[in-house]
Amino acid sequence: MKKNFTVSGIVVDVLNRKQFPGTITVADGKISSVEPENKSYDKYILPGFIDSHIHIESSMLTPYEFAKAALKHGTVATVSDPHEIANVCGTEGIHYMLDEAKDAKLKFHFGAPSCVPATIFETAGSSLDADKVEALLRRDDIFYLSEMMNYPGVLMNDGEVMKKIEAAVKLGKPVDGHAPGLRGEDARRYIQAGITTDHECFTKEEALDKLKYGMKIIIREGSAAKNFEALHPLISTYNSQVMFCSDDKHPDDLLEGHINVLVKRALEKGHSLMDVLQAACVNPVLHYRIPVGLLQPGDPADFIVVDNLTEFPVRSVFINGEEVASANHCILKERTHAHINSFDTTEKKPGDFGVEAKGNSMKVIKALDGQLITEKEWCVPLTRNGMAVCDPSADILKLTVVNRYHSQKPAVAFIRNFGLKSGALASTVAHDSHNIICVGTSDDEICHAVNLLIRNKGGLAVTNGAEQLVLPLPIAGLMTDKSCEETGSRYAALSQKAKNLGCRLHAPFMTLSFMALLVIPDLKLSDKGLFEGSTFRFTGLFENRD
Repeated sequence: MKKNFTVSGIVVDVLNRKQFPGTITVADGKISSVEPENKSYDKYILPGFIDSHIHIESSMLTPYEFAKAALKHGTVATVSDPHEIANVCGTEGIHYMLDEAKDAKLKFHFGAPSCVPATIFETAGSSLDADKVEALLRRDDIFYLSEMMNYPGVLMNDGEVMKKIEAAVKLGKPVDGHAPGLRGEDARRYIQAGITTDHECFTKEEALDKLKYGMKIIIREGSAAKNFEALHPLISTYNSQVMFCSDDKHPDDLLEGHINVLVKRALEKGHSLMDVLQAACVNPVLHYRIPVGLLQPGDPADFIVVDNLTEFPVRSVFINGEEVASANHCILKERTHAHINSFDTTEKKPGDFGVEAKGNSMKVIKALDGQLITEKEWCVPLTRNGMAVCDPSADILKLTVVNRYHSQKPAVAFIRNFGLKSGALASTVAHDSHNIICVGTSDDEICHAVNLLIRNKGGLAVTNGAEQLVLPLPIAGLMTDKSCEETGSRYAALSQKAKNLGCRLHAPFMTLSFMALLVIPDLKLSDKGLFEGSTFRFTGLFENRD
């Protein structure tokens, strides 16, 4: 590690919104001076990019392996919610993420999960009450209260929910929000409870409603949820109140790019360089008060050097004065990773997934490509011997959620828009409790895929008759101990296999993983049954309708 050195180029001082040729002097990991010069340079020095809301677990990589990929794209820091692993392993899972991040160079800033489990309507592997959350918030390496998904609890002034928010406010740590579709008076009340951000807006009108009450909007573009097109106009009009995030980023996408991709797209949309970099580099530091440098004297020497300000090809990435990546190479060495897990359920039989037809019309979940929300449709069930069965010709497939923590009867519903003509897809990445979720064209295929994951204690699988592909995820059923390159390649093969079976979705497994997320409307499935987000209660599958 270089203790003292200089680097020269066009300095992009986003905080003060100016560019100039200059030399930056670094001493003991900090910027000691920034001196303007009257010279010409062919490279640019700017603050590094920050992902303002991400679940590292959704990359299926450990923090260390995530860093090896993200650093090469100019990412120097993340604001990371570890609630995925917390839902499986509790505080042990959070400590695992903190330990795995220690030697990763990239600056991870973890939060205390506010909603473990996300709701009382599902089975998770652990729970974090207000006392446990406050204990986490008191740690110096926990920077904020993670997304408050239980917005009904906030609006109803639930005692346990409010204790968590009050603990964060008392300790001077920001509170992240999660309130898709919340508008008007309800949005105002939610925000005034102390909640400062939202990354779930899917229309500009919703975002404007929340902005007027003082909330900051995080523009999300991940592997499943893609809101950039709807929200990017805010970059110019509310440049001090917006940030960028991926939320969930699968490994094959991470190989292609990270926040740098959003920066390029925003510039292509005509937004000014300084407004875009304000969102990508500066606003997260100011809002979360994280120790990431912004090219000012006295700051940590965190910055990137790029060849141009259109494509942002990275020459070098510096963190605390150490060059950690250069020319698509990262200095992090190969290492092994510990495994933790929570998995205790027995293999299933095809008959466990049978559904008796109890009406002439049934509710069907309609998955939407690129969105976490779903819609509800009424369809006439295809029946055999009094049982409702899959109807691939009409794109009506079975969806099941199987409790991974205890042996119990699977919950089953029906879904469309996956488009499978044969086979099944299964995953133990099923937000947020991470039970086994599976969509398939027959009970036999579903059972085959589910049992494959039970035998592996977690992972992703595609089956089609005797064919099977599996990506084991031995760390909490969420992550692998392999590199991004290997994981991305295997994940891409699974995704392509799903598409070969007829799936029309851009990211089949990512979309599947959100079909159990009850806090996102409208119709979802938990291990306890079909759930309606608009009423926030369980609902029946069948009705007799004229």
